[in-house]
Amino acid sequence: MARRDQLTGKGPRAGNHVSHANNKAKRRFDVNLQKKRFYIPSEDRWITLRVSAKTLKTINRKGIEAVLKDARARGVRV
Repeated sequence: MARRDQLTGKGPRAGNHVSHANNKAKRRFDVNLQKKRFYIPSEDRWITLRVSAKTLKTINRKGIEAVLKDARARGVRV
């Protein structure tokens, strides 16, 4: 399974390991993904999503219904 947020689509970024001697080697910055179950009262069902920690904070602030509505408007299938 790809290391990608199911709601926002965020994925890993590329960057460099930088040593004390300023040597650079390529590396990946993975997204902080969490597997989480959400209850959707309007649909009366539970869904399991792999979302980033930042998306979890957004869900806590806006609510799962609003975040799902925005994602579906962008074309994300949930």
